[in-house]
Amino acid sequence: METATLLLGIGPRTLVLPFSRADASSGAAARVRNAETTMPKPSTTLDKSLNAFHLWGIAVGLVISGEYFGWSYGWAQAGTLGFLVTTLCVAAMYVAFIFSFTELTTAIPQAGGPFAYSLRAFGPTGAAVAGYATLIEFVFAPPAISLAIGAYLNVQFPGLDPKHAALGAYLLFMALNIVGVRIAATFELFVTVLAVGELLVFMGVVAPAFSLASFTAGGWAGQDAFGPAAIGGIFAAIPFAIWFFLAIEGVAMAAEEAKDPKRTIPIAYITGVLTLTVLAFGVMLFAGAAGDWKSLSDLNDPLPQAMKRVVGESSGWLHMLVWLGLFGLVASFHGIIMGYARQIFALARAGFLPGVFARVHPRFQTPHIATVAGGIVGIAAIYSDNLISVAGQSLTASIVTMAVFGALTMYVMSMAALFRLRRSEPDLARPYRAPLYPYAPAFALVMALVCLVALVVYNPLIFSIFAATMGAAVLAVRLVAKPAVPSPAPAA
Repeated sequence: METATLLLGIGPRTLVLPFSRADASSGAAARVRNAETTMPKPSTTLDKSLNAFHLWGIAVGLVISGEYFGWSYGWAQAGTLGFLVTTLCVAAMYVAFIFSFTELTTAIPQAGGPFAYSLRAFGPTGAAVAGYATLIEFVFAPPAISLAIGAYLNVQFPGLDPKHAALGAYLLFMALNIVGVRIAATFELFVTVLAVGELLVFMGVVAPAFSLASFTAGGWAGQDAFGPAAIGGIFAAIPFAIWFFLAIEGVAMAAEEAKDPKRTIPIAYITGVLTLTVLAFGVMLFAGAAGDWKSLSDLNDPLPQAMKRVVGESSGWLHMLVWLGLFGLVASFHGIIMGYARQIFALARAGFLPGVFARVHPRFQTPHIATVAGGIVGIAAIYSDNLISVAGQSLTASIVTMAVFGALTMYVMSMAALFRLRRSEPDLARPYRAPLYPYAPAFALVMALVCLVALVVYNPLIFSIFAATMGAAVLAVRLVAKPAVPSPAPAA
């Protein structure tokens, strides 16, 4: 008798292979045992092939599209100075978060990332909250980026439908992710380096036009002096400041594919968040100081428009920025596909999603079914963009806000798990320990809660949808699934 347990956990399934005693004595039992040992089983093991440079490329690449577009809408809410305050606070939160989060990633290097940490700290219910929040973040961010890729290509090729281009991007980069993690990570590193280089070129080209007076004019929500309107604007601009850093935590989902994760992951995380912090403030300051920042605050391409003022429309620098700007979008889009695939894989492997999503490709050792599943959701969102609106905005804009809700929820759960595991498992092997504990993780936790509350205040309808989705998912785990219980980690 052989017993196989369903990953979804509906109950044990017993496979009975009937044969008589005579059969057993005549060798039929031996044939059955041989069939059991030779029958191929779906693999759930990922390939370990990523070094620290690959992981840095993933960390920065996941986020770098946020340096190219989206953040300038924060100026419309808070002005340049108000948004500078917002970004300083959010950047401090992310630095504290990453320095603390790295302890969890190195102590529990599993593909589920925050899901795995919360499962260990709080059990299945806490894991469901963290896991599904992370899944919402990573599944709902790519449709917006793919549509931005489509819109960019439509400018160069007016006959190309942006949605068809977005579909093509999904198909191309899902395929690239399936054929091998090392190939995918090497490509991610390549486009990330190009995207970082282009941001540095942008700063250098517009630097001669830098004017502090231009940057500060009306910088407090349109006013020259700080006042009540600026306070509201600072809080309203939080989602756009988060866009500078959103998804950097996705490196944790590649932990099972990293070589020596206890060494390479801290290097990737710390250098990655510092790289992104420098780039965020650099592009914001140089773009805002190159002329009238108000004309950039409602645009989806603030960098090319800022450069155009300095070098003119016919400059080769401008055309290079426009073309290479695509690499920033591609880097984030491609990296987040890697992230959502690993999250779906980890949830399924632990029993929180159907077990079929935990299978890996027999040749490439990548979670191919999970990659396609997340892509189907994203493609459906793309083609529903003009059909559905939420709170007076397009579906894509709404699911981006949903992604931010997911991220902030995950940040809260991760920092709470850090504190819980320090108390419940003091002997857990921790190759990297959070500096300034407990102050740094406490600061990250409080800031994440403040950002979450502000987001609820300014987006009550979308929060209601997010809360209902999360509630249904957690309830399903409690009523239907029987998740695996994490085994104790080795002591230090």
